[in-house]
Amino acid sequence: MSFLPLSFGFTPVLFGLLALPVIWWLLRLTPPKPQTEVFPPLKVLARVLKREETPQQSPWWLTLLRLLLAALVIMALAEPVWNPRERVAAGGTTLALVIDNGWASAPDWNRRKATAERLIRDASDSDTPVILAFTAEKPNTEIGPFDPEAALERLNAAEPRPVPVDRAGTYTRVNEVLPAGGGASVALLTDGLATPADQTAFNALLDEKAGRLVWAAPDRFAPLGLTGAQNEVDGLHLTAIRAPGDPAPRRSVVGAFDERGRRIGDATISFAAGEANGTGVLQVPFELRNDFASLRIDGQDQAAGVRVLDENDKRRRIGLISQSEADQAQPLLSPLYYIRRALEPFADLVEPQTTDLAQAIPQLLERKPAMIVMADVGTIPEPARQQLVEWVQGGGTLVRFAGSRLAAAGNDEELLPVRLRVGERSLGGSLSWTEPQAIAPYPATGPFAGLPAPRDVNVSRQILAEPGTDIAERTWASLTDGTPLVTGAQRGRGTVALFHITPEATWSNLPISGSFVEMLRRIVQLSRNQGTATAAAGEQAPSLRPFQMIAANGALVPPGPDARPLAAGATAVSIENPPGLYGGEEGVVAHNLLPAEASFAPIVKPTPPVPTSEIAYELDGSTPLKAPFMLAALVLLVLDTLVMFWMGGVMRRRPRARLAGAITAALLAAFVVAAPHDARAQDTRPGDEQAVAAISRTRLAYVVTGDNRVDEISRAGLEGLTQFLIEKTALEPAEPAAVDIAKDELAFYPILYWPVDAGAPMPDAAAIARVDSYMREGGTVLFDTRDQFASGFDAGGTPSNERLRDILAELNVPALEPVPEDHVLTKSFFIMNDFPGRYSGSPLWIEASAEAQNSDNRPVRTGDGVSPIMITGNDLAGAWAVDSSGAPMLPTVPDDPMQRTYALRAGVNIVMYMLTGNYKSDQVHVPALLERLGQ
Repeated sequence: MSFLPLSFGFTPVLFGLLALPVIWWLLRLTPPKPQTEVFPPLKVLARVLKREETPQQSPWWLTLLRLLLAALVIMALAEPVWNPRERVAAGGTTLALVIDNGWASAPDWNRRKATAERLIRDASDSDTPVILAFTAEKPNTEIGPFDPEAALERLNAAEPRPVPVDRAGTYTRVNEVLPAGGGASVALLTDGLATPADQTAFNALLDEKAGRLVWAAPDRFAPLGLTGAQNEVDGLHLTAIRAPGDPAPRRSVVGAFDERGRRIGDATISFAAGEANGTGVLQVPFELRNDFASLRIDGQDQAAGVRVLDENDKRRRIGLISQSEADQAQPLLSPLYYIRRALEPFADLVEPQTTDLAQAIPQLLERKPAMIVMADVGTIPEPARQQLVEWVQGGGTLVRFAGSRLAAAGNDEELLPVRLRVGERSLGGSLSWTEPQAIAPYPATGPFAGLPAPRDVNVSRQILAEPGTDIAERTWASLTDGTPLVTGAQRGRGTVALFHITPEATWSNLPISGSFVEMLRRIVQLSRNQGTATAAAGEQAPSLRPFQMIAANGALVPPGPDARPLAAGATAVSIENPPGLYGGEEGVVAHNLLPAEASFAPIVKPTPPVPTSEIAYELDGSTPLKAPFMLAALVLLVLDTLVMFWMGGVMRRRPRARLAGAITAALLAAFVVAAPHDARAQDTRPGDEQAVAAISRTRLAYVVTGDNRVDEISRAGLEGLTQFLIEKTALEPAEPAAVDIAKDELAFYPILYWPVDAGAPMPDAAAIARVDSYMREGGTVLFDTRDQFASGFDAGGTPSNERLRDILAELNVPALEPVPEDHVLTKSFFIMNDFPGRYSGSPLWIEASAEAQNSDNRPVRTGDGVSPIMITGNDLAGAWAVDSSGAPMLPTVPDDPMQRTYALRAGVNIVMYMLTGNYKSDQVHVPALLERLGQ
């Protein structure tokens, strides 16, 4: 029963309102309690003669108050609800609730969940079993039937997944568990996105077993998705999709983020009216584009609006060298003409200003290219050759093309993948074919695997390779007679490849074919991933472990428990291979949700031969009014009680005692009635007080080793440093904290001082993992071996040093270097040259900055973070330690008071560096910022 926005759950109780006239009549005939007066005896005797008295009727306002009280109680018992929700007829023998929880459901997941919860609660009123299935879960997930309470627990534990839905498989499984007879209600809570198998899925589900359909879809279907990001010459070209048929044009902003999540670029994607595809260009410098790690459409809180980038999306600089002068009149005869045309779409090309190899090669190496292409280059001068060999050994990719000069030059084993025969093989020669040779299918283990062999390409001349035991492994492409066409080999961390033909269309028509472009593209991709997640030439590509995943709401998160390694060549997104980055710190591969050919289409509601009702996703806005009504009735009851006390004279004769007692009794009754029956204890847990104390003030912490002497020095040392910080800086830390890395929460402390003791037990794997997580999330661990091991922590040495090596072997430790002279640690508070403790011989090791050998770039490249690890052997705590009187506990070696002062200053610099980061290095950005602002 409903009156506008008010309804009642148990309407028969409202018939009790008919009794109000009877209650009114009874109240009118019932006089209030007579007032009692105490008279003097003489006055009593004077009134011995009694006159006849008649009862007084109850006052009208008191009668009205009591009638209102009775009406409130009756209405409260009828379970009133304000703004009641509409109940859906979804009963029957079973309720089958099928919910889309793919990536498209993330924006309105809470509304979808609330709608499903209402359906389950309606089913619980009639004890209807519930089949609960999600379309983006593993095929073996249990779907019921469940009782309504168990179904609610599973619903509350569900979450959207960053993968497409599988309606066909889920609907088939639901149909298998539906009871026969056609009495089941099927509720489909869809995400609004159509899939190719929808119609088949609906037919499989809505057969003779379904007796009723409840359909729900989003009221607005407007997702955007990124389908591509091509790093072209003029910028990063973006492509996106939306649902077709939208008559309005649309513009959306795409943000580009680096590996640390910092926004470093913006682009606008435009959709024309009625168009489903949009494009945009992110025009930023070449070097900045290579820092992009992910792209995100603003306002799209779902996985399709995010695209991660890997090395294959980064544009590389490629150097070109030829010993032939360019002929402007006949550009098609230039050895580099077809190479330029093939590489320009996906690389930045640089060329030297001279053809003199002694000058040209150093000029190119100064530009730091990822790959160098040599077109028919013969003998290389020794100084330039040595530089080129070092560049290849360090990770560069060298691609060479044959020609008369290379054929005449001797074999260079370091700059050629195979040994070559003297001279070349051509039609009509002693080593000739009777007819031109075609290209054989590419080997499955080479970089060209998967490319179709061109049928219209033939070779009439080539340089032959000397036969050898490893010639098959080094052959990337061959002719139909088995002779190598392209060979390649690893040289250190780099790669050397050779095309056994010229780069112009004289020995073969390969350079003017589309296959030439694809082959060079594959080699460029190889140069980007050498030594990383991509397999080297001739090796089977390994499976890649999950590294960083895209959540359903578009956030980048660590891998979940369902994520599995990505097989080589796999492109499909699934529960076991969600979208994200696969690989490791040494290199990753992007596995994105939407392929380039993806499209969006709104789902179409089926028309089954069963009754159908349609509902909307909405949160439950109904408000039960039973408690407010009962509270109002209680207030009126208290008021009636006070009125009765007043009319009975209690409040006039002895107001203090009796009035206080009456009010106390009324309030006690109100508390007893109004107190909730399901009162619970406060939401507190053991350890909360310690956590609040730990974070209320900054505290330095030290790792407990179990050796009382070592731990006491650590505590006294941090106390001494704390007092020095209070005296010299604005920071006022609390007393130091002792931390057990196996049990205590580490996130409360900005830095952990760890005195490495060889006699202490080795931490277990779980404790090391907690320290690794602490370092990864922004904390810093200061390891102190206290052994003045000046030659470096990575060499052999003392027992403490050996124990440190064992601990670091279990941690993800970055590359380290001694604190450089211009590092912010040397000037974060005091100007420092070194960081002594009790001893002064050991350097302080920290995370190595990018381009650590380039002192000019270091302050800019280090960023705003701090080193997660510091290592020293100078016994810092020993120099800081003070006793209860404030006097030093241990002497310095040598015994120099200034060394202790410098040790305390070093501690201040370390703490300030931890709390403020590299803020003092930011001044190097001022010229660039002023230049951008036009000042």
